[in-house]
Amino acid sequence: EEQLTTACEKWLEMNLVPLVGMQIHLRKIPQDLLHKVLKSPRLFTFSEFRLLKTMLLWVFLQLNYKIQAIPTHETVMTFFKSFPENCCFLDRDIGQSLRPLFLCLRLHGITKGKDLEVLRYINFFPESWLNRVTANHYHALENGGDMDQLKDLNTQAVRFGLLFNQENTTYSKMIAVYGFFFKITGLRHDTTSYSFYMQRIKHTDLESPFVVYEHKPVSLRAARLVKYEIRAQALVDGKWQEFRTNQIMQKFGLTKPSCKSHILKIQTVGIPIYVSFAFIFPPS
Repeated sequence: EEQLTTACEKWLEMNLVPLVGMQIHLRKIPQDLLHKVLKSPRLFTFSEFRLLKTMLLWVFLQLNYKIQAIPTHETVMTFFKSFPENCCFLDRDIGQSLRPLFLCLRLHGITKGKDLEVLRYINFFPESWLNRVTANHYHALENGGDMDQLKDLNTQAVRFGLLFNQENTTYSKMIAVYGFFFKITGLRHDTTSYSFYMQRIKHTDLESPFVVYEHKPVSLRAARLVKYEIRAQALVDGKWQEFRTNQIMQKFGLTKPSCKSHILKIQTVGIPIYVSFAFIFPPS
């Protein structure tokens, strides 16, 4: 039973956000198990905001037992907004016991303007939490992206993920943090050989100018010091294969070769492959 429990926990670390977070079965996850999964350094998420949305949905489903279909994101937001504004949800009797779960979230990793607006709109978090997030963002923006308050890559890094499926031969996603733009990419070379890396790109080279407008800040710094790790995991014959780079400190420039990270090369027959990019901008 212990082996089965461990296997189920490991599966949930990978699939909480991409799979279970899209199903009504999400409500069946006990709070203690959810807490354990959230604390795991192996937890997979597409972004910190996607993890937050999954958690808000879990709370919504705990409080609305009769709902048997996944509600829209707008429905969940409206539900939390409906509570009186004189007290945030986590400060209420109903929310106090849920605080340990939300303390596991990396709210500092939510940097997109419209996502930050959602945090305040729903009146879910204590004002002190939101003020700390805002203060950290202002400090980083005023200091060229430096994340002075973040030290530990395993517990504090900003996370982004790619779910590399059978139909993918090349899959890229653009991410932006504090005016720095990166493309995270996965490549399939043959049926069992893959490569994953991240690359800094100029804001003038973005495919759509809308992306710049959406994220607003643009940094013109020629070099950005980044501490990062790339991790890939796949399930093969009931066992998880794990691949990872070391924790790497690198200055990312705007031209080759300095704009490209180390490449994580893997061999596996497992599909899908869960690829996580975790990074911090140290003072530089």
